[in-house]
Amino acid sequence: MWWAAVALALLGVGGFRAAPWLFVLCVVGAAAAGSLAVVRRSVYGLWFDVPAVPFAGLTSVPWLSRAVTRARGRVGTGSQRIWWSLAVAVALLVLVVPLLTGADAVFARLVHGLLPRIDVPAVVRWGLVFVAAGLGTAGALYLLAGPPPVAASEGSESGMDPLGWMGVRRFSPIEWGIPLGALTIVFAAFVGAQIAVLFGGDDYVQRTAGLTYAQYARSGFWQLSIVSMLTLAVIGTVLRHALRQTPTQRRWLRGAVTVVTASTLVIVASAVHRMWTYQQAYGFTVMRLLVEVFEGWIALVYLLLLASLVRLRRGWVPRAAVGAALATLLALAVVNPERFVAERNVQRWQSGKSLDTDYLSTLSPDVLPVADRLPAAERAAIANVIRARLSQDSWQGWNYARATARH
Repeated sequence: MWWAAVALALLGVGGFRAAPWLFVLCVVGAAAAGSLAVVRRSVYGLWFDVPAVPFAGLTSVPWLSRAVTRARGRVGTGSQRIWWSLAVAVALLVLVVPLLTGADAVFARLVHGLLPRIDVPAVVRWGLVFVAAGLGTAGALYLLAGPPPVAASEGSESGMDPLGWMGVRRFSPIEWGIPLGALTIVFAAFVGAQIAVLFGGDDYVQRTAGLTYAQYARSGFWQLSIVSMLTLAVIGTVLRHALRQTPTQRRWLRGAVTVVTASTLVIVASAVHRMWTYQQAYGFTVMRLLVEVFEGWIALVYLLLLASLVRLRRGWVPRAAVGAALATLLALAVVNPERFVAERNVQRWQSGKSLDTDYLSTLSPDVLPVADRLPAAERAAIANVIRARLSQDSWQGWNYARATARH
């Protein structure tokens, strides 16, 4: 039920936030949450569980076809003839009515007054939505009718199997300790340097690196992000394959992973701090904010790994990580990311820095409450361009931000 509630909440974002990219991310997240609502933790792992419903939506077509065939067999031949008669009648009307409307102007006006006006792009768009929703529903029913094998219980992950996962021999403390120890030494030196930068500030960076503080912040963000993700893969591999048969092995494993994880959290914090500093110097954008949010989610995953060390059971961690990602996405939608970016840029402008109105005018109506607080020239450069792009919404596509922007 929790996964289903998350899926509905993510789909509801489209009614309040006008940013298209945000709604696309929410739809993808809702599809993942919907799959996890249907599929219990299976033997195939999270890579199967998350896309299970969309994939089953395609593989369920033969199942649906057989069901339709059985249902048709239970229906009498008389009913089937009625459907054929209706089909023939529709085909005749499609041929005859256009001919008659072309033959008489009065009859043509009567027909055009009765027939609804069809918006072909809207019909195609909503037809695709209907097909996608129908296949998703069919996939969910298919998995509920024949659920995949459930994964082993948490108690089987005690680590007593010397072969480990998929028959791969488990690593001894020396085997996994060498790479983790090397990472620990390097990370400790890096953390020490970060403390010096934190307290030394701009002067220290200029003396040692020959860069301004903003240039220094920009230069290291992506490298630190890659390091944090690589380290996460290393820790996940060690936890999956490390021997933990004796209390000593388990204590060493907990201690080493804790040290590396704590050091990596400092690296993640450094990466986020660097990007924030860079944005304060050069301006805020949605993409820069998203990579900061992604790093925040990486930090949450590390905290989940730390929690799993208490009992050395990590079976719940993958689903918890996906749940943290979806919760982060919901929190991002609540914060209203494009409005947040606009507010930060306006604050920079008020402190004497430039305002990139060209960039802000490319955003969605979510930023209009911020733009309306600006002087006339800046407001017109942003709000007029955004409002000029607005079109009328149908009742199915109603959106609060766009509706507010029209008034």
